[in-house]
Amino acid sequence: MANIEIERLIEQSSAATAAQGIQIDALDAQTMVVNMGPQHPSTHGVLRIVLELDGEVIVRATPHMGYVHTGIEKELEYQTYLKGVTLTDRMDYVSALINNAAYTLSIEKLLGIEPPPRGQCLRVMLMEMQRIASHLVWLGTHLLDIGAMTVFFYAFVQREKLLDMVEMMSGVRMMPSWIVPGGLRGDAPEGWFERGKDFCDGFPRAIDEIEALLNANPIFRERTQGVGILPAEECFGLGVGGPTLRAAGISYDIRKAIPYSGYENYSFEIPTGQYSDVYDRYRVRMAEMLQSREIIKQCIENMPDGPINVDDRKIVPPPRIEMDNSMEAVIHHFKLWTEGFHPPVGESYVPLESPKGEIGFYIVSDGSNRPWRAHQRPPCFMNLQALSRMCEGRLIADVVAVIGSIDIILGEIDR
Repeated sequence: MANIEIERLIEQSSAATAAQGIQIDALDAQTMVVNMGPQHPSTHGVLRIVLELDGEVIVRATPHMGYVHTGIEKELEYQTYLKGVTLTDRMDYVSALINNAAYTLSIEKLLGIEPPPRGQCLRVMLMEMQRIASHLVWLGTHLLDIGAMTVFFYAFVQREKLLDMVEMMSGVRMMPSWIVPGGLRGDAPEGWFERGKDFCDGFPRAIDEIEALLNANPIFRERTQGVGILPAEECFGLGVGGPTLRAAGISYDIRKAIPYSGYENYSFEIPTGQYSDVYDRYRVRMAEMLQSREIIKQCIENMPDGPINVDDRKIVPPPRIEMDNSMEAVIHHFKLWTEGFHPPVGESYVPLESPKGEIGFYIVSDGSNRPWRAHQRPPCFMNLQALSRMCEGRLIADVVAVIGSIDIILGEIDR
């Protein structure tokens, strides 16, 4: 009876896995299949990884996503262009301003407009602040994954300073929706640039303190060096970019290769690695934060005067003071927020360098006040594709180190 009961339980288990869409080959005496997640603190979201193991060695790692699917991409097609900006914040929610910019630049390409110099410079400064803040989240959580708690607090002290600046400008910390078609929702408040300069002055010392804890740490190096190797040719084959590609020795950054928002006017270097492992990805991101700090300094020192938005009341709402004295301004404001604007028929895509790799929105306009199609090119999805390749042949303990090194956000993958 005991054998019959065991066989029945095995059949039920096989039926359950088949119903969940998982193809598991017949196991021999050497391998077993286990689930990592979907509720697991080191998967950086609700991600399930089916691991086939030979002892503790990974034979195969299969990621399964879709547990937090929000339908944001389809929802963009049911909102006016301006209202859609708020949805982009909630994809990669630690890189909200860069998401805003990616969506906005594709719309501006359709409209054939470009913000004035001050608006462009403010955008660059905000995007580089967001890049540093995103990398600091990666740094703190990645180190938590592999057992180094102290660095989390060091990283988040610096991130708080950047979020305070975002809040000082927009009133919120994480989902500002501040970069919009035509420019920005508002200019920098009094004292904002001085606060940015204070951050830039103290940030290199903070990076030095963190690197002093990690660079020569034998435990950290043992957990990261030679782990999760992904050669450059495989990065190209899988569409992987950003720090993961640069850690493989490829000096490619969209800010230099296809400049946007005036990035051609800034001086910065592209950090690269050599071994394409977890440790090299750490080194590349640490160096990138210092390069972003250099760009922020240049923005503060060379910030032009003048308007921040295009002079078109059918795209950008009129200033509040105009609405007190002009009925035409009130009408433009009302029509913009109720009906929106109508880009010409066409399609556009503008690639940006996000903290995770290439991001962009493919927008198709049919001449109405909302996109006919809005599709995101998500860098986190591309990075997740590489997980299987990086984990095969490694120990199960290496999975969390590899996941942390590719810096995925499930809100962007399950869009």
